[in-house]
Amino acid sequence: MKRPTMADIARRAGVTKAAVSFALNDRPGVSAPTRRRILAIAEELGWQPNSAARALSDGRAGAFGLVIDRPARTLGLEPFFMQLVSGIQAELITDATPLVFTMAEDQAAEVALYRSWWARRRVDGVFLVDLKADDARVPVLEELGMPGVVIGAPVGTGRLPAVWSDDGAAVRTVVRYLAELGHRRIARVSGPAVLRHTITRTDAFAACVRESGLEGRIVEADYSGERGAAATRELLAAGPGRRPTAILYDNDVMAVSGLTTAQALGVRVPDDLSLVAWDDSALCELVHPPLTALSRDIAAYGAHAARRLREAAGGREVGDLQDPGPRLTVRGSTSGAPVS
Repeated sequence: MKRPTMADIARRAGVTKAAVSFALNDRPGVSAPTRRRILAIAEELGWQPNSAARALSDGRAGAFGLVIDRPARTLGLEPFFMQLVSGIQAELITDATPLVFTMAEDQAAEVALYRSWWARRRVDGVFLVDLKADDARVPVLEELGMPGVVIGAPVGTGRLPAVWSDDGAAVRTVVRYLAELGHRRIARVSGPAVLRHTITRTDAFAACVRESGLEGRIVEADYSGERGAAATRELLAAGPGRRPTAILYDNDVMAVSGLTTAQALGVRVPDDLSLVAWDDSALCELVHPPLTALSRDIAAYGAHAARRLREAAGGREVGDLQDPGPRLTVRGSTSGAPVS
C-alpha cells in the first residue's frame, strides 16, 4: 500500500488540498465541521506528516539528535547510557518526537555530523554528553544557532543550558564515608581524564583527601571492564600495608570488574578491601558481595534534559537545571578498614 497523502484526504473529504493543509496544521481557513471531518479522514487513512516536507515548509525537522563519541565496546556494556536514553525517549514519546541516535569516531566527526544535520534540517536540536575541557562542539552549535542541551555541569557550556548534578559533592560524600569507617588509603579508578566531569571528580577527590589527611591515588581508565580490572591489579600490586584499603570506581562496570579481579587475587571484599561504584545499576546487586554505590534516577535525568531541549527548540529562553545529587546506597562491599 502506498503512503496516504494530503491529496488522498482531499479527494475523500471533497475539499481542496489547501483546505486539508489548513486543517492538519491547525490554521484558519476552514470551518470547524470541515476541520473535524478532515482530521477524522486523516486518522482513518493513517496519514502522518512527511518530515522532509514539513522541514521545507516551517523549518522544523520534528526530531532531536544524540551523538555518542565513545568506543562501541564500552557503550554497549554501560547501563548509564541505556538508562539515560530510556529517560530521553520516555519524554519525547509524549509528543511522538523521534530521537536520532548515532555514534561518532571522534569529536571532529561529531561536529561534522551536526553541521550536516542542521544544513539538511534533520534535527531541531541535540543533546551534548561527555563535555571535554575546551570542547569544540559548544562554539559550533552557537555559531550555527542550533539548540542544544548539555548533560553535565554548566562549565564551558557557553550559552547552552545544562542539566547536571553535583559530582564534586558526591565524591566528598564517598570519601568522608570511607574515612569514617577508618580507611586512610583510598584510591579512585577514574574515567578518561579529558572529560570535564572526570576533572570535577578528580579535583574534589584530591581536595577531600588532602583536607582529611588521607593518602589518595588515582588510576585513569576508560569505563570498560578490562581497564577497570587492569587498574585494580595495578593498585593491589603495592602489597599489604601500602595498597589502598578502599577504591571508588567512576562507573559500575569497572567496579564489578574490580571486585572479580580482587577476589581472583585472594583479596577479600570487604574484609581486606572496600569498593564503591558510581551510578548504581542492577549489576551492583547481582555480584557477591553486592556493591555499595552512588545512586540516582538517571532516567529522570534524561527526561529533564529532553524537556529542556524541547523548550529551547521551541524558542524559549532555557536556563540550567540542577538535578538532585547521587545518594550513597550502602551494601556489602564496604566495611571498616582492615588493621594493618
